[in-house]
Amino acid sequence: MAPEGTKAERQTLDRFIARYGVGQNEATRAVELAVIGGDWGANGYTTLAQADVLGQVLGLEPGTRLLDLGSGRGWPGLYLAKRHGCTAVLSDLPVEALRAGAARARAEKVSGRVGSVLASARHLPFTPDSFDAIVHTDVLC
Repeated sequence: MAPEGTKAERQTLDRFIARYGVGQNEATRAVELAVIGGDWGANGYTTLAQADVLGQVLGLEPGTRLLDLGSGRGWPGLYLAKRHGCTAVLSDLPVEALRAGAARARAEKVSGRVGSVLASARHLPFTPDSFDAIVHTDVLC
C-alpha cells in the first residue's frame, strides 16, 4: 500500500520499510537497553522514563483507549498497554513494523488489548471520538 503524496514521502516510506525489515539482534537490544532503558523494539529516542511520564499525564488505565500514531514496532504503545492496562491501537505504514508489534503483543500477553491498523497519519480511518489519548514519539522528525 503506497501512501498518497510526494516522491519524498514514498522515499521515506521505503527507508522505513527497509529499516523495519531488519530484525532485532543482541547488539541492537543491548543498545536499546542502554539508551532508552528497555527492550521494546524501539526505533526512536523516547526513553522508558519518558514513556512512563506519558502514561501518567495521559491518565492511562484499564478501559482507556490509546492510539499510538506512527508506532513502528509498537514503542511506546505496547509498553503503555502492558504497564497501565489500557487498550492500544498501533498505527503505521510499514507492515513489517506492525507485524513485529503484533508478535511482541502476543509475547507480552496483551494481544487481546492491542490491535494494529495499516494507515498513514495523513488519512486515519477513525472517527474523532475513537480514542481517549494519542501518543506519537519521534514521528514528526
